[in-house]
Amino acid sequence: MTKEQAIQLANEAGFSHSGIFATEKLRFLPEVRDMCAAGKCQKYDKCWSCPPGCGTLDDSREKAKQFSWGILLQMTGEMEDDFDVETMMETEVQLKANLTKFLDLVPEGEKCLAMSAGACTICKECTYPDAPCRFPEKMHTSMEAYGLVVSEVCQLADTPYYYGPCTMTYTCCVLFE
Repeated sequence: MTKEQAIQLANEAGFSHSGIFATEKLRFLPEVRDMCAAGKCQKYDKCWSCPPGCGTLDDSREKAKQFSWGILLQMTGEMEDDFDVETMMETEVQLKANLTKFLDLVPEGEKCLAMSAGACTICKECTYPDAPCRFPEKMHTSMEAYGLVVSEVCQLADTPYYYGPCTMTYTCCVLFE
């Protein structure tokens, strides 16, 4: 997979923005994981895609080290006002659907690592911690669970983090060898 091909696949999958970055510059920060543990999104210790179920920060760093570059993928929704929760939720759903489509377009045998936005939403109720994940091949850990500051990764990819008033942008990424 070339970087140019990845950008083309991002467009085909329907993302509104994308950018390329070098994985060697990624910073896996315990402070980001600390926000998870503090319950900022209420998913800590509740699902396989979030800490501690997704593994340690060292595990995340080791997984990412296998890849040399990544593509940042974004979906921006236009809200009617700052409280348009419906558009916010629809935009997140669209991002995850586009990520699935992107990964389906990646040539078979191409090794990659996808990181999504927020917790996994595939199952209505996660099996964590009582049973293994039902769909480990479909489940994606979030960028934050990897300890990444999303705005920093946007800077590495020379891609904005914020697109102006009354917009909501969700961000994910896929790493390649």
